[in-house]
Parts: sequence; C-alpha cells; structure tokens
Amino acid sequence: MRSTLDTSPPMYSDSEIRRLMDLLPASGRMMTKLMSKPEQRHVIDHPFPMPWMTARPVWVNFNLLSQLSRPECDLLVLRTVSWITSIKWFRPNWYQAAVLAGLMGITVEAVQADAVGMIAAGALSAIAGTQIWRENHSTQKELDADETALQVAQRRGYTETEAVQALLSAIEAVAQIEGRNLTLNDLLRSQNLRAIAQISPIGIPANLRKH
Repeated sequence: MRSTLDTSPPMYSDSEIRRLMDLLPASGRMMTKLMSKPEQRHVIDHPFPMPWMTARPVWVNFNLLSQLSRPECDLLVLRTVSWITSIKWFRPNWYQAAVLAGLMGITVEAVQADAVGMIAAGALSAIAGTQIWRENHSTQKELDADETALQVAQRRGYTETEAVQALLSAIEAVAQIEGRNLTLNDLLRSQNLRAIAQISPIGIPANLRKH
C-alpha cells in the first residue's frame, strides 16, 4: 500500500490512470471516465453533466497534473469526481416537476397549435431549469464536493489532516500552474477547509453558502 506521505509527482501512464480510478468510490468509477487531453490549459476539466449524458468524462492534462504531488493529485481527482457525481437532474422536487410540466405543456400546446400556451409552458420550463442550474453551481455544492472528497480520501488511507492539507495546496497549485489568480470560489473553499482542519475558527457564513 502506498504511503500517503509520498509527495513525489505521479507519472502519467496507463497504470497511473488505473490507480486513480481505483482511488474513486464505486459510484465514481461507474459514472466517470478519466481521459487524457494534453491540449487543454486546465489541469483538470469536464463538461457540465447534462441529463442526457450516459457517461461523465473528466479531461486531464497529465503533463500539468504531474506537477502536483501525489496527495495533491489524489485529492484533486477525488474532489472533481465528487462534484460531478453530485449533480442530480432528476430528483423529486418542485423545480424538476416544473421542468417536466413545462415540457409536457409545450407538447400539448404544439399539438393544439396554441402559440401563447407554448410560450407560457416554455417560460415555466426555462425558469425551473435555470433554478436547477443555479443550485448545481452554488457555493454549497462546491463545499459539499470538497467534504465528500475528504471522506473518500480517509477511506483510502489518508488522515483528515493530510487530506485537507493536500486539497488546500492543490487549490493553490492548480491556480499557479494555470497562470491565474485564486477565484472567489477558491478562497471560500480554502477558508472552509481551514475551518474543517481547525486551522481557522472562521467558517463560511450561511448566506454565502447559498450563492
């Protein structure tokens, strides 16, 4: 079993991809696929999971990823997959019902050739769909993905402190590799991680979690 304190950069190879896939929880292995994309400027990226997508690809620039330490690499991949697999379009709530009702309404009105009804049904579906999109891009969703990744990492041999430190440093390292400043989202995530590790007594206020 590997040492979680091994900070040497991981090498890109088929065996490394298999190692990273083995690191994932069962749901992550079933729903996602790590794919090499050396031309992208991001260390790791993915399309937003849409309801019709049967698989959820994760695009990795392994040349850039290799600049991270192994713990940073592990937590970055775990965190990315945690976020992707948390996106649920079809859950029983008002917004999903409104989207379905709107789509059915469009169909019915189209059959009846009622333009006004089609516009109204389309507007209902669009409003509900926008709300679903916002919920899936909320700060709370981002923080939940971090915390899920930490839990999985602990089942893979990391201590909570090691996992938090690796994810914290990965956030900063990725921004540096990609040649950008830390985003507001990065800063909020980092502050929440520090609070989890009791490095800082200040957490994320409830009003910021909803944005």
